[in-house]
Amino acid sequence: MTYTMKLELIQIPVSDIDRAKTFYAEQLGFNVDHDVTPSEGVRIVQLTPHDSGCSILLGKGVGELDIMQAGSIKGIHLVVDDIEAVRSALVSKEADIAEVFDMGGVKYAPFSDPDGNTWTLQEIP
Repeated sequence: MTYTMKLELIQIPVSDIDRAKTFYAEQLGFNVDHDVTPSEGVRIVQLTPHDSGCSILLGKGVGELDIMQAGSIKGIHLVVDDIEAVRSALVSKEADIAEVFDMGGVKYAPFSDPDGNTWTLQEIP
């Protein structure tokens, strides 16, 4: 039996949805797919990195996100073709991204969102 599995949505716990939305949309350039309040006490914000098949979800009143600790997601990788160019573009938007380092030909540049969820730009030759 063969079947398809696609990773398409990752929940990111944050303490302030508006602050996180600003960071991801304005500093990282993620597309805001949805920002809805379907009922009282529920808000869902879905954002997608440029050219990605996987989005992130920020929310309140949404199951696990209400019990996950803000900043508890670690080590998500954003794979890019030209890490220096991407890093430079994001830094120009005031994103605080570490210098690029090389580990055996694979390049990395780590950063955090305002709550401490950690991300890494990664360039694979």
